Amino acid sequence: MLSGGESRRMGGDKALLPHPEGGTWLERSLRMLAQLEMPISLLSRHGAHLELAEELALELAPGSPMTALAEPPPWEGPLLALHRLMQQHPNEQLLLCPVDMPHLSLAALQTLLADAATGSPTRLHLAHDGERLQPLLGLYPSSPPIRAHLAAAVQRGERRLQSWLATLPCQAVPLDPRAIRNVNRPEPSQMA
Repeated sequence: MLSGGESRRMGGDKALLPHPEGGTWLERSLRMLAQLEMPISLLSRHGAHLELAEELALELAPGSPMTALAEPPPWEGPLLALHRLMQQHPNEQLLLCPVDMPHLSLAALQTLLADAATGSPTRLHLAHDGERLQPLLGLYPSSPPIRAHLAAAVQRGERRLQSWLATLPCQAVPLDPRAIRNVNRPEPSQMA
């Protein structure tokens, strides 16, 4: 889970906003990911996020061990964060998930995982809302070729996730657009 942004457009820390289902956006996301019964890594530069994840890890089921990873500077967006996660978790399928999809559903996550299970293990499987890719939600194989490709892009100074993805084979996975809406501004209609 990625939760290290500045939330400039929101005007406050998105991860710590109250969620209509209770708790914060971050708590709700981590609890939902725990239902998948897979290990969870939270990458954030914010101490409050890391503390919250560590507290939550104590009460979640053992089937979903949680690790809170402090993201070191420089903080230059999700591509660099993904690179760091791939270095931390080589040769695994990484389910990348942002904290700012407050309407994300377990069903959407399961659909994404099921699509990847039937597809090529070397292909990226990315959420699609019917109009465009939502690459902050996707399955990223941390295989040696993809890690090397990403490391080379980061070394060249690439920081745009979309630019890097344009050079790789990706499978678009259609999901409910309401469930995968990325919320960046404090608009009441987006929060309900």
